[in-house]
Amino acid sequence: MEKKTAGPNAPQRIYMLGRFRKAVKWAALFSQLCSIKGDSRTSLEAEAYASYMKGTLLFEQEKNIEAAMLNFKNTRTVYEELGKYGSIENQLLCRQRIEEVEPMIGFCSRKLGGSALQEHDLLDMEKEGPAYDLFKAKIEAVLSETRSQQAASMTEFNWLGRRFPITSAKTRVSILKAQQLEKDLNGAATEPIPADKKLAIFDKLFSAYHEARSCIRNDLASAGNAENIRDELNGLDKAVSAVLGLRTIERNQLLVTIAKSKFAKHRDEKNEKITKPEELVRLYDLLIQNTTDLTDLVSSGRDKNEEENAFVREYELKDLAFRAERCFYLAKSYSSVSKRAEAYALFSYAHSLADSALQELANSPHKTLIQDLEALSFNCRSNSCIEHATGIMEDESAPERLSKGVSTISLGDDKRKDTKYLLDILGSYESALGEQSAKAPCRISQFPPPFQSVPCNPIVLDMAYNTIEFPNLENRMKKEKKGLLRRFWG
Repeated sequence: MEKKTAGPNAPQRIYMLGRFRKAVKWAALFSQLCSIKGDSRTSLEAEAYASYMKGTLLFEQEKNIEAAMLNFKNTRTVYEELGKYGSIENQLLCRQRIEEVEPMIGFCSRKLGGSALQEHDLLDMEKEGPAYDLFKAKIEAVLSETRSQQAASMTEFNWLGRRFPITSAKTRVSILKAQQLEKDLNGAATEPIPADKKLAIFDKLFSAYHEARSCIRNDLASAGNAENIRDELNGLDKAVSAVLGLRTIERNQLLVTIAKSKFAKHRDEKNEKITKPEELVRLYDLLIQNTTDLTDLVSSGRDKNEEENAFVREYELKDLAFRAERCFYLAKSYSSVSKRAEAYALFSYAHSLADSALQELANSPHKTLIQDLEALSFNCRSNSCIEHATGIMEDESAPERLSKGVSTISLGDDKRKDTKYLLDILGSYESALGEQSAKAPCRISQFPPPFQSVPCNPIVLDMAYNTIEFPNLENRMKKEKKGLLRRFWG
Protein backbone atom coordinates (compact mmCIF):
# COMPACT_ATOMS: atom_id res chain seq x y z
CA MET A 1 0.00 0.00 0.00
CA GLU A 2 2.98 2.31 0.59
CA LYS A 3 4.19 1.70 -2.96
CA LYS A 4 0.66 2.25 -4.25
CA THR A 5 0.43 5.72 -2.72
CA ALA A 6 3.96 6.67 -3.81
CA GLY A 7 3.09 7.26 -7.47
CA PRO A 8 1.21 5.91 -10.50
CA ASN A 9 4.30 5.20 -12.65
CA ALA A 10 4.74 1.77 -14.23
CA PRO A 11 7.79 0.50 -12.26
CA GLN A 12 6.17 1.26 -8.93
CA ARG A 13 2.96 -0.48 -9.99
CA ILE A 14 4.82 -3.59 -11.16
CA TYR A 15 6.69 -3.73 -7.86
CA MET A 16 3.44 -3.24 -5.92
CA LEU A 17 1.66 -6.07 -7.76
CA GLY A 18 4.62 -8.36 -7.11
CA ARG A 19 4.40 -7.66 -3.38
CA PHE A 20 0.66 -8.30 -3.53
CA ARG A 21 1.19 -11.71 -5.17
CA LYS A 22 3.62 -12.70 -2.43
CA ALA A 23 1.15 -11.56 0.23
CA VAL A 24 -1.64 -13.61 -1.38
CA LYS A 25 0.65 -16.66 -1.55
CA TRP A 26 1.62 -16.42 2.13
CA ALA A 27 -2.00 -15.78 3.16
CA ALA A 28 -3.08 -18.95 1.32
CA LEU A 29 -0.30 -20.98 3.00
CA PHE A 30 -1.28 -19.52 6.38
CA SER A 31 -4.92 -20.53 5.77
CA GLN A 32 -3.84 -24.09 4.93
CA LEU A 33 -1.70 -24.29 8.07
CA CYS A 34 -4.56 -23.03 10.28
CA SER A 35 -6.96 -25.56 8.75
CA ILE A 36 -4.56 -28.35 9.81
CA LYS A 37 -3.27 -27.11 13.16
CA GLY A 38 -5.80 -24.55 14.39
CA ASP A 39 -9.37 -24.80 15.63
CA SER A 40 -12.43 -24.05 13.49
CA ARG A 41 -12.65 -20.36 14.38
CA THR A 42 -8.96 -19.68 13.66
CA SER A 43 -9.22 -21.59 10.38
CA LEU A 44 -12.26 -19.59 9.34
CA GLU A 45 -10.62 -16.26 10.18
CA ALA A 46 -7.49 -17.21 8.23
CA GLU A 47 -9.63 -18.22 5.26
CA ALA A 48 -11.44 -14.86 5.40
CA TYR A 49 -8.08 -13.04 5.45
CA ALA A 50 -6.85 -15.06 2.45
CA SER A 51 -10.06 -14.28 0.53
CA TYR A 52 -9.66 -10.58 1.32
CA MET A 53 -6.06 -10.52 0.08
CA LYS A 54 -6.92 -12.43 -3.10
CA GLY A 55 -9.86 -10.15 -3.82
CA THR A 56 -7.67 -7.08 -3.34
CA LEU A 57 -5.07 -8.42 -5.78
CA LEU A 58 -7.69 -9.21 -8.42
CA PHE A 59 -9.23 -5.79 -7.95
CA GLU A 60 -5.87 -4.06 -8.41
CA GLN A 61 -5.09 -6.12 -11.50
CA GLU A 62 -8.54 -5.27 -12.95
CA LYS A 63 -8.62 -8.61 -14.74
CA ASN A 64 -11.41 -10.53 -13.02
CA ILE A 65 -13.69 -8.20 -11.07
CA GLU A 66 -16.35 -10.94 -10.69
CA ALA A 67 -13.92 -13.20 -8.82
CA ALA A 68 -12.71 -10.26 -6.71
CA MET A 69 -16.28 -9.49 -5.69
CA LEU A 70 -16.91 -13.14 -4.78
CA ASN A 71 -13.84 -13.13 -2.50
CA PHE A 72 -14.94 -9.91 -0.82
CA LYS A 73 -18.44 -11.30 -0.28
CA ASN A 74 -17.04 -14.48 1.29
CA THR A 75 -14.94 -12.34 3.62
CA ARG A 76 -17.95 -10.25 4.64
CA THR A 77 -20.08 -13.34 5.25
CA VAL A 78 -17.47 -14.89 7.55
CA TYR A 79 -17.07 -11.74 9.64
CA GLU A 80 -20.83 -11.23 9.85
CA GLU A 81 -21.27 -14.72 11.30
CA LEU A 82 -18.27 -14.46 13.62
CA GLY A 83 -19.46 -11.07 14.86
CA LYS A 84 -22.64 -12.55 16.29
CA TYR A 85 -20.80 -14.45 19.03
CA GLY A 86 -17.91 -14.00 21.38
CA SER A 87 -16.78 -11.04 23.43
CA ILE A 88 -17.47 -7.38 22.76
CA GLU A 89 -13.90 -6.84 21.54
CA ASN A 90 -14.29 -9.65 19.00
CA GLN A 91 -17.59 -8.21 17.74
CA LEU A 92 -16.02 -4.76 17.31
CA LEU A 93 -13.09 -6.22 15.37
CA CYS A 94 -15.44 -8.14 13.06
CA ARG A 95 -17.52 -5.01 12.53
CA GLN A 96 -14.36 -3.09 11.61
CA ARG A 97 -13.38 -5.72 9.05
CA ILE A 98 -16.86 -5.60 7.53
CA GLU A 99 -16.60 -1.82 7.17
CA GLU A 100 -13.29 -2.25 5.35
CA VAL A 101 -14.76 -4.78 2.90
CA GLU A 102 -18.02 -2.93 2.13
CA PRO A 103 -16.41 -0.15 -0.02
CA MET A 104 -14.56 -2.77 -2.07
CA ILE A 105 -17.82 -4.57 -2.81
CA GLY A 106 -19.36 -1.25 -3.82
CA PHE A 107 -16.47 -0.49 -6.21
CA CYS A 108 -16.79 -3.95 -7.78
CA SER A 109 -20.52 -3.45 -8.23
CA ARG A 110 -19.96 -0.15 -10.05
CA LYS A 111 -17.35 -1.69 -12.34
CA LEU A 112 -19.71 -4.55 -13.12
CA GLY A 113 -22.50 -2.17 -14.07
CA GLY A 114 -22.12 -2.78 -17.80
CA SER A 115 -20.97 -6.37 -17.52
CA ALA A 116 -23.08 -9.30 -18.53
CA LEU A 117 -22.64 -10.85 -15.10
CA GLN A 118 -24.92 -9.00 -12.70
CA GLU A 119 -24.92 -8.95 -8.92
CA HIS A 120 -27.72 -11.47 -8.48
CA ASP A 121 -25.77 -13.88 -10.68
CA LEU A 122 -22.79 -13.48 -8.36
CA LEU A 123 -24.96 -14.22 -5.36
CA ASP A 124 -26.22 -17.37 -7.06
CA MET A 125 -22.64 -18.41 -7.86
CA GLU A 126 -21.66 -17.84 -4.26
CA LYS A 127 -24.28 -20.28 -2.97
CA GLU A 128 -23.61 -23.13 -5.38
CA GLY A 129 -21.28 -26.07 -5.40
CA PRO A 130 -19.43 -28.10 -2.78
CA ALA A 131 -17.22 -25.15 -1.82
CA TYR A 132 -20.20 -23.31 -0.35
CA ASP A 133 -21.31 -26.41 1.53
CA LEU A 134 -17.84 -26.77 3.05
CA PHE A 135 -17.81 -23.09 3.91
CA LYS A 136 -21.21 -23.38 5.57
CA ALA A 137 -20.09 -26.45 7.51
CA LYS A 138 -17.09 -24.51 8.85
CA ILE A 139 -19.35 -21.67 10.00
CA GLU A 140 -21.66 -24.13 11.75
CA ALA A 141 -18.68 -25.73 13.50
CA VAL A 142 -17.51 -22.34 14.75
CA LEU A 143 -21.00 -21.39 15.92
CA SER A 144 -21.44 -24.69 17.78
CA GLU A 145 -18.10 -24.19 19.56
CA THR A 146 -19.01 -20.64 20.54
CA ARG A 147 -22.46 -21.71 21.74
CA SER A 148 -20.87 -24.40 23.88
CA GLN A 149 -18.57 -21.82 25.47
CA GLN A 150 -21.42 -19.39 26.12
CA ALA A 151 -23.69 -22.17 27.40
CA ALA A 152 -21.26 -22.82 30.25
CA SER A 153 -22.30 -19.47 31.77
CA MET A 154 -26.04 -20.04 31.17
CA THR A 155 -27.55 -21.45 34.34
CA GLU A 156 -31.28 -20.66 34.16
CA PHE A 157 -34.17 -19.92 31.81
CA ASN A 158 -36.45 -16.95 32.52
CA TRP A 159 -40.12 -16.97 31.52
CA LEU A 160 -42.92 -14.72 32.83
CA GLY A 161 -41.15 -13.85 36.06
CA ARG A 162 -40.08 -17.40 36.86
CA ARG A 163 -36.56 -18.82 36.80
CA PHE A 164 -35.90 -22.42 35.86
CA PRO A 165 -32.40 -23.89 36.38
CA ILE A 166 -30.76 -25.67 33.45
CA THR A 167 -28.38 -28.49 34.36
CA SER A 168 -27.96 -30.28 31.02
CA ALA A 169 -25.31 -28.93 28.65
CA LYS A 170 -27.23 -30.09 25.57
CA THR A 171 -30.34 -28.25 26.73
CA ARG A 172 -28.30 -25.08 27.27
CA VAL A 173 -26.82 -25.22 23.78
CA SER A 174 -30.25 -25.78 22.16
CA ILE A 175 -31.89 -22.94 24.08
CA LEU A 176 -28.96 -20.64 23.35
CA LYS A 177 -29.22 -21.45 19.64
CA ALA A 178 -32.95 -20.70 19.72
CA GLN A 179 -32.39 -17.37 21.48
CA GLN A 180 -29.80 -16.36 18.90
CA LEU A 181 -32.24 -17.22 16.12
CA GLU A 182 -34.84 -15.04 17.84
CA LYS A 183 -32.37 -12.14 17.67
CA ASP A 184 -31.80 -12.83 13.97
CA LEU A 185 -35.57 -12.94 13.50
CA ASN A 186 -36.01 -9.43 14.84
CA GLY A 187 -33.20 -8.15 12.62
CA ALA A 188 -32.02 -4.59 12.33
CA ALA A 189 -34.46 -1.72 12.47
CA THR A 190 -33.09 -0.17 9.27
CA GLU A 191 -33.11 -3.38 7.19
CA PRO A 192 -36.34 -5.39 7.48
CA ILE A 193 -35.98 -9.12 6.86
CA PRO A 194 -37.93 -10.57 3.88
CA ALA A 195 -40.85 -12.85 4.65
CA ASP A 196 -39.33 -15.96 3.05
CA LYS A 197 -36.15 -15.55 5.09
CA LYS A 198 -38.21 -15.13 8.26
CA LEU A 199 -40.04 -18.37 7.54
CA ALA A 200 -36.71 -20.19 7.12
CA ILE A 201 -35.51 -18.77 10.47
CA PHE A 202 -38.76 -19.90 12.10
CA ASP A 203 -38.13 -23.46 10.90
CA LYS A 204 -34.65 -23.47 12.47
CA LEU A 205 -36.08 -21.92 15.64
CA PHE A 206 -38.71 -24.65 15.98
CA SER A 207 -36.06 -27.31 15.43
CA ALA A 208 -33.91 -25.83 18.23
CA TYR A 209 -36.79 -25.67 20.72
CA HIS A 210 -37.92 -29.21 19.86
CA GLU A 211 -34.39 -30.41 20.45
CA ALA A 212 -34.37 -28.65 23.84
CA ARG A 213 -37.69 -30.28 24.79
CA SER A 214 -36.33 -33.69 23.78
CA CYS A 215 -33.29 -33.19 26.03
CA ILE A 216 -35.49 -32.08 28.93
CA ARG A 217 -37.74 -35.13 28.63
CA ASN A 218 -34.76 -37.44 28.45
CA ASP A 219 -33.57 -35.89 31.70
CA LEU A 220 -37.04 -36.43 33.16
CA ALA A 221 -36.91 -40.10 32.23
CA SER A 222 -33.58 -40.51 34.01
CA ALA A 223 -34.44 -38.31 37.01
CA GLY A 224 -35.86 -41.18 39.04
CA ASN A 225 -37.85 -40.37 42.17
CA ALA A 226 -36.20 -37.04 43.02
CA GLU A 227 -39.26 -34.82 43.36
CA ASN A 228 -37.45 -31.48 43.40
CA ILE A 229 -35.51 -32.29 40.21
CA ARG A 230 -38.66 -33.51 38.48
CA ASP A 231 -40.54 -30.34 39.45
CA GLU A 232 -37.76 -28.15 38.05
CA LEU A 233 -37.62 -30.14 34.80
CA ASN A 234 -41.41 -30.07 34.44
CA GLY A 235 -41.40 -26.30 34.94
CA LEU A 236 -38.62 -25.88 32.36
CA ASP A 237 -40.48 -28.11 29.88
CA LYS A 238 -43.64 -26.05 30.38
CA ALA A 239 -41.75 -22.78 29.84
CA VAL A 240 -40.01 -24.01 26.67
CA SER A 241 -43.32 -25.37 25.33
CA ALA A 242 -44.97 -22.00 26.01
CA VAL A 243 -42.22 -20.15 24.13
CA LEU A 244 -42.57 -22.62 21.25
CA GLY A 245 -46.34 -22.01 21.15
CA LEU A 246 -45.76 -18.25 21.19
CA ARG A 247 -43.37 -18.43 18.24
CA THR A 248 -45.85 -20.67 16.40
CA ILE A 249 -48.48 -17.94 16.74
CA GLU A 250 -46.00 -15.37 15.42
CA ARG A 251 -45.23 -17.56 12.40
CA ASN A 252 -48.90 -18.07 11.61
CA GLN A 253 -49.48 -14.32 11.93
CA LEU A 254 -46.71 -13.81 9.37
CA LEU A 255 -48.47 -16.27 7.03
CA VAL A 256 -51.70 -14.31 7.54
CA THR A 257 -49.91 -11.08 6.61
CA ILE A 258 -48.55 -12.65 3.42
CA ALA A 259 -51.98 -14.07 2.53
CA LYS A 260 -53.69 -10.71 3.14
CA SER A 261 -51.24 -8.93 0.84
CA LYS A 262 -52.11 -11.39 -1.93
CA PHE A 263 -55.83 -11.20 -1.10
CA ALA A 264 -55.90 -7.45 -1.75
CA LYS A 265 -54.02 -7.68 -5.07
CA HIS A 266 -55.43 -8.12 -8.56
CA ARG A 267 -53.98 -10.56 -11.04
CA ASP A 268 -50.93 -9.12 -12.73
CA GLU A 269 -48.97 -10.11 -15.83
CA LYS A 270 -47.18 -12.93 -13.96
CA ASN A 271 -50.52 -14.63 -13.14
CA GLU A 272 -49.76 -14.52 -9.43
CA LYS A 273 -52.07 -16.69 -7.39
CA ILE A 274 -54.59 -14.68 -5.40
CA THR A 275 -55.47 -15.78 -1.89
CA LYS A 276 -59.02 -17.07 -1.49
CA PRO A 277 -60.99 -16.16 1.65
CA GLU A 278 -61.20 -19.85 2.56
CA GLU A 279 -57.40 -19.96 2.95
CA LEU A 280 -57.50 -17.08 5.42
CA VAL A 281 -60.30 -18.82 7.32
CA ARG A 282 -58.07 -21.90 7.64
CA LEU A 283 -55.13 -19.80 8.88
CA TYR A 284 -57.29 -18.12 11.51
CA ASP A 285 -58.54 -21.55 12.60
CA LEU A 286 -54.91 -22.48 13.27
CA LEU A 287 -54.32 -19.24 15.17
CA ILE A 288 -57.39 -19.80 17.35
CA GLN A 289 -56.24 -23.35 18.11
CA ASN A 290 -52.69 -22.16 18.89
CA THR A 291 -53.98 -19.41 21.18
CA THR A 292 -56.28 -21.81 23.02
CA ASP A 293 -53.45 -24.30 23.56
CA LEU A 294 -51.09 -21.59 24.79
CA THR A 295 -53.56 -20.07 27.27
CA ASP A 296 -54.46 -23.55 28.57
CA LEU A 297 -50.76 -24.36 29.06
CA VAL A 298 -49.93 -21.12 30.89
CA SER A 299 -53.05 -21.16 33.07
CA SER A 300 -52.59 -24.82 34.07
CA GLY A 301 -50.49 -23.97 37.14
CA ARG A 302 -51.91 -23.67 40.61
CA ASP A 303 -50.26 -20.47 41.85
CA LYS A 304 -50.00 -18.07 38.93
CA ASN A 305 -48.19 -14.77 39.30
CA GLU A 306 -49.27 -11.40 37.90
CA GLU A 307 -47.25 -11.75 34.71
CA GLU A 308 -48.86 -15.08 33.88
CA ASN A 309 -52.35 -13.70 34.54
CA ALA A 310 -51.62 -10.68 32.32
CA PHE A 311 -50.24 -12.97 29.59
CA VAL A 312 -53.35 -15.18 29.67
CA ARG A 313 -55.61 -12.13 29.56
CA GLU A 314 -53.72 -10.66 26.61
CA TYR A 315 -54.01 -13.81 24.52
CA GLU A 316 -57.67 -14.26 25.39
CA LEU A 317 -58.26 -10.84 23.83
CA LYS A 318 -56.15 -11.82 20.83
CA ASP A 319 -58.24 -14.96 20.51
CA LEU A 320 -61.36 -12.77 20.35
CA ALA A 321 -59.72 -10.65 17.64
CA PHE A 322 -58.77 -13.78 15.66
CA ARG A 323 -62.35 -15.02 15.86
CA ALA A 324 -63.63 -11.70 14.51
CA GLU A 325 -61.14 -11.86 11.61
CA ARG A 326 -62.13 -15.46 10.88
CA CYS A 327 -65.81 -14.54 10.82
CA PHE A 328 -65.07 -11.64 8.45
CA TYR A 329 -63.30 -13.81 5.88
CA LEU A 330 -65.92 -16.54 6.25
CA ALA A 331 -68.48 -13.89 5.28
CA LYS A 332 -66.26 -12.99 2.32
CA SER A 333 -66.37 -16.61 1.14
CA TYR A 334 -70.19 -16.61 1.28
CA SER A 335 -70.28 -13.28 -0.54
CA SER A 336 -68.12 -14.66 -3.36
CA VAL A 337 -70.82 -17.26 -4.15
CA SER A 338 -73.66 -14.69 -3.93
CA LYS A 339 -75.17 -15.96 -0.66
CA ARG A 340 -76.23 -12.52 0.51
CA ALA A 341 -78.23 -13.42 3.60
CA GLU A 342 -75.51 -15.61 5.09
CA ALA A 343 -72.81 -13.06 4.27
CA TYR A 344 -74.83 -10.22 5.83
CA ALA A 345 -75.37 -12.20 9.05
CA LEU A 346 -71.68 -13.12 9.32
CA PHE A 347 -70.51 -9.56 8.68
CA SER A 348 -72.83 -8.33 11.41
CA TYR A 349 -71.56 -10.96 13.85
CA ALA A 350 -67.93 -10.13 13.02
CA HIS A 351 -68.73 -6.45 13.65
CA SER A 352 -70.13 -7.28 17.09
CA LEU A 353 -67.05 -9.41 17.92
CA ALA A 354 -64.71 -6.60 16.88
CA ASP A 355 -66.62 -4.06 18.97
CA SER A 356 -66.51 -6.38 22.00
CA ALA A 357 -62.76 -6.78 21.63
CA LEU A 358 -62.34 -2.99 21.31
CA GLN A 359 -64.26 -2.44 24.54
CA GLU A 360 -62.01 -4.92 26.31
CA LEU A 361 -58.89 -3.22 24.89
CA ALA A 362 -59.98 0.31 25.79
CA ASN A 363 -57.10 0.86 28.24
CA SER A 364 -54.65 -1.59 26.67
CA PRO A 365 -51.18 -0.50 25.47
CA HIS A 366 -51.48 -2.68 22.34
CA LYS A 367 -52.07 0.17 19.89
CA THR A 368 -51.43 -1.95 16.77
CA LEU A 369 -54.07 -4.50 17.75
CA ILE A 370 -56.55 -1.71 18.50
CA GLN A 371 -55.93 -0.13 15.08
CA ASP A 372 -56.42 -3.49 13.35
CA LEU A 373 -59.70 -4.05 15.19
CA GLU A 374 -60.95 -0.56 14.34
CA ALA A 375 -60.19 -1.17 10.66
CA LEU A 376 -61.91 -4.56 10.88
CA SER A 377 -65.00 -3.02 12.50
CA PHE A 378 -65.22 -0.42 9.74
CA ASN A 379 -64.81 -3.06 7.02
CA CYS A 380 -67.48 -5.27 8.61
CA ARG A 381 -69.92 -2.36 8.76
CA SER A 382 -69.29 -1.28 5.16
CA ASN A 383 -69.44 -4.84 3.79
CA SER A 384 -72.70 -5.60 5.63
CA CYS A 385 -74.25 -2.47 4.07
CA ILE A 386 -73.01 -3.52 0.63
CA GLU A 387 -74.40 -7.04 1.04
CA HIS A 388 -77.75 -5.65 2.23
CA ALA A 389 -78.02 -3.29 -0.73
CA THR A 390 -76.90 -5.95 -3.22
CA GLY A 391 -79.44 -8.42 -1.86
CA ILE A 392 -82.29 -5.89 -2.20
CA MET A 393 -81.23 -5.09 -5.79
CA GLU A 394 -81.16 -8.78 -6.69
CA ASP A 395 -84.61 -9.34 -5.17
CA GLU A 396 -86.01 -6.34 -7.03
CA SER A 397 -84.57 -7.46 -10.37
CA ALA A 398 -85.61 -11.12 -9.97
CA PRO A 399 -89.22 -10.69 -11.36
CA GLU A 400 -87.86 -8.71 -14.30
CA ARG A 401 -85.35 -11.42 -15.15
CA LEU A 402 -88.04 -14.07 -14.81
CA SER A 403 -90.48 -12.25 -17.10
CA LYS A 404 -87.73 -11.64 -19.63
CA GLY A 405 -86.81 -15.31 -19.61
CA VAL A 406 -90.44 -16.38 -20.05
CA SER A 407 -90.95 -13.94 -22.90
CA THR A 408 -88.10 -15.47 -24.87
CA ILE A 409 -89.53 -19.00 -24.69
CA SER A 410 -90.85 -20.14 -28.09
CA LEU A 411 -92.67 -23.30 -29.14
CA GLY A 412 -91.80 -22.87 -32.78
CA ASP A 413 -88.75 -24.03 -34.66
CA ASP A 414 -85.47 -22.55 -33.68
CA LYS A 415 -84.46 -19.98 -36.28
CA ARG A 416 -80.80 -20.15 -35.38
CA LYS A 417 -78.31 -21.43 -37.87
CA ASP A 418 -77.92 -25.19 -37.63
CA THR A 419 -74.46 -26.46 -36.84
CA LYS A 420 -73.11 -28.61 -39.63
CA TYR A 421 -70.74 -31.47 -38.93
CA LEU A 422 -68.32 -33.06 -41.36
CA LEU A 423 -69.84 -36.57 -41.15
CA ASP A 424 -73.25 -35.15 -42.09
CA ILE A 425 -72.08 -33.33 -45.23
CA LEU A 426 -69.67 -35.83 -46.78
CA GLY A 427 -71.47 -35.57 -50.09
CA SER A 428 -71.10 -31.79 -50.44
CA TYR A 429 -68.16 -29.42 -50.61
CA GLU A 430 -68.87 -27.35 -47.53
CA SER A 431 -66.38 -26.37 -44.84
CA ALA A 432 -66.78 -27.82 -41.36
CA LEU A 433 -64.29 -25.34 -39.87
CA GLY A 434 -66.78 -22.55 -39.34
CA GLU A 435 -65.81 -18.90 -39.67
CA GLN A 436 -62.17 -18.13 -40.36
CA SER A 437 -61.96 -15.45 -37.66
CA ALA A 438 -63.44 -17.62 -34.90
CA LYS A 439 -61.11 -19.74 -32.79
CA ALA A 440 -63.50 -22.67 -32.57
CA PRO A 441 -62.53 -26.34 -32.92
CA CYS A 442 -63.32 -28.34 -36.05
CA ARG A 443 -66.86 -29.70 -36.19
CA ILE A 444 -66.32 -33.32 -37.24
CA SER A 445 -69.08 -35.14 -35.41
CA GLN A 446 -71.52 -34.31 -32.67
CA PHE A 447 -70.66 -35.86 -29.31
CA PRO A 448 -72.56 -37.14 -27.51
CA PRO A 449 -74.72 -38.08 -30.49
CA PRO A 450 -78.25 -36.68 -30.55
CA PHE A 451 -81.27 -38.76 -29.63
CA GLN A 452 -83.21 -40.37 -32.49
CA SER A 453 -86.82 -41.47 -32.54
CA VAL A 454 -87.34 -45.20 -33.22
CA PRO A 455 -90.66 -47.11 -33.64
CA CYS A 456 -91.84 -49.24 -30.76
CA ASN A 457 -92.19 -53.00 -31.12
CA PRO A 458 -95.88 -54.03 -31.44
CA ILE A 459 -97.58 -55.69 -28.49
CA VAL A 460 -98.83 -59.23 -29.47
CA LEU A 461 -101.25 -61.08 -27.20
CA ASP A 462 -101.29 -64.85 -27.90
CA MET A 463 -104.88 -65.85 -26.97
CA ALA A 464 -105.04 -69.23 -28.81
CA TYR A 465 -102.24 -70.96 -26.87
CA ASN A 466 -104.48 -72.46 -24.20
CA THR A 467 -106.92 -74.06 -26.72
CA ILE A 468 -104.42 -75.83 -28.91
CA GLU A 469 -104.09 -79.64 -28.55
CA PHE A 470 -100.56 -80.73 -29.28
CA PRO A 471 -99.96 -84.24 -30.82
CA ASN A 472 -98.31 -87.06 -28.86
CA LEU A 473 -94.65 -87.38 -29.85
CA GLU A 474 -93.60 -90.31 -27.66
CA ASN A 475 -93.25 -92.64 -30.65
CA ARG A 476 -90.56 -90.33 -31.96
CA MET A 477 -88.52 -90.43 -28.80
CA LYS A 478 -85.46 -92.69 -28.67
CA LYS A 479 -86.07 -95.87 -26.70
CA GLU A 480 -83.45 -96.96 -24.15
CA LYS A 481 -82.08 -100.52 -24.58
CA LYS A 482 -82.10 -102.71 -21.43
CA GLY A 483 -79.79 -105.71 -20.64
CA LEU A 484 -80.75 -109.11 -19.19
CA LEU A 485 -80.10 -108.24 -15.56
CA ARG A 486 -81.79 -104.86 -15.97
CA ARG A 487 -84.85 -106.57 -17.40
CA PHE A 488 -84.90 -109.10 -14.54
CA TRP A 489 -84.74 -106.44 -11.87
CA GLY A 490 -87.16 -104.30 -13.71
